[in-house]
Amino acid sequence: AVAVGGQQHGMVALDEQGRVVRDALLWNDTRSAQAAADLTAELGAQRWAAVTGSVPVAAYTVTKLRWLRDHEPEHAARVAAVALPHDWLSWRLAGHGPAGEAPLGPDLDALATDRSDASGTGYLDPVAGTYDRDLLVRGLGHDCVLPRVAGPSEAIGTVHPSVAGGAEGIRIGPGAGDNAGAALGLGMVPGDVAVSLGTSGVVSAVTDTPSHDASGLVSGFADATGRYLPLACTLNAARILDAATQVLQVSYAELDELALAAPSGAEGLVLVPYLEGERTPNLPDATGALHGIRLANQTPAHVARAYVEGMLCGLADGLAAMEAQGLAARRVLLIGGGARSLAVQAIAPGVFGVEVVVPAAGEYVALGAARQAAWVVLGGDEPPGWPRALAAEPAVAPRATAVRERYAQASGKWVPQP
Repeated sequence: AVAVGGQQHGMVALDEQGRVVRDALLWNDTRSAQAAADLTAELGAQRWAAVTGSVPVAAYTVTKLRWLRDHEPEHAARVAAVALPHDWLSWRLAGHGPAGEAPLGPDLDALATDRSDASGTGYLDPVAGTYDRDLLVRGLGHDCVLPRVAGPSEAIGTVHPSVAGGAEGIRIGPGAGDNAGAALGLGMVPGDVAVSLGTSGVVSAVTDTPSHDASGLVSGFADATGRYLPLACTLNAARILDAATQVLQVSYAELDELALAAPSGAEGLVLVPYLEGERTPNLPDATGALHGIRLANQTPAHVARAYVEGMLCGLADGLAAMEAQGLAARRVLLIGGGARSLAVQAIAPGVFGVEVVVPAAGEYVALGAARQAAWVVLGGDEPPGWPRALAAEPAVAPRATAVRERYAQASGKWVPQP
């Protein structure tokens, strides 16, 4: 069997002939920020959170559809089906596609998805596992075909022999959104929190209860096993480390050395790391800032420390927002390219205030898809066991309260109180 893990939220719009109407709009395309604000204002944040578990932000598919309706009405009028990137690829693997180009043709009703990825569209009720067509129409302007929501270990079809080099009988799993795929690949269970330091920063946790946060800080997504995956996402993560190396004109190893040479809190120097706007909080037009600048803390080591702490504090605020929703965090699993930083590994336990584990570097979204494919083959109520190696042993440090307090003051104290 095979399964696909794909980037969440991407809008793949298809016409009646199975052709892509226009280039996919990806989650980090903030052109739909106004559409998100309009949709939220029309129904109210409480209504959106109650039905979908989330309040619309520019990342979600429904906001992309509203942008398409408002800015490219000729394209919107052609849309006969809307898929997510992993849905579309699974559909193509099964042999479906544009008329005259794919062996099974444009059977739009053959599109299928999973609950995790569909929960990020802005028009799925993740508790019931059903679409709210009124919300879809509110975004696109008309109803259309949506992928069937499959069970977590259900085979949604087989790979077409023309795609598989003549092989037959290769089952296709339902796939997953990238964050749910990573949770599956990491073997996360309730109490585990994944903090992913990639281009974006993601804080996600596996829980048995859904989240309905009307503040919009926490997205109430589903996971790939039948549970839930509340999530807070920042636009700014590992690229903050990239920016620090450019500012200081040092290598990543040298950045680690500098950051670890400075004291905790960088003697009051605080970076608010909104270098590309921000999603949590929802401030797409925000910019970053350095606060507390004094002669004594204007050294390369202090600046390096401030960049690392600022990045981690932004993610810790996401975790705090999830804890305000009732999450009981037992440990943090630190993953992504930024997790390889020795400074990040050393500073993170104090910023998060819980045990921090660093799994060995790996493509956990792909590993999660592979684990799902094994589950499709083996069956059962739970996914099969999966090995996981560690790059760094579990570490706990006293909570760096002063660091978090100074960051809260600098960033405007946007974190909601429990």
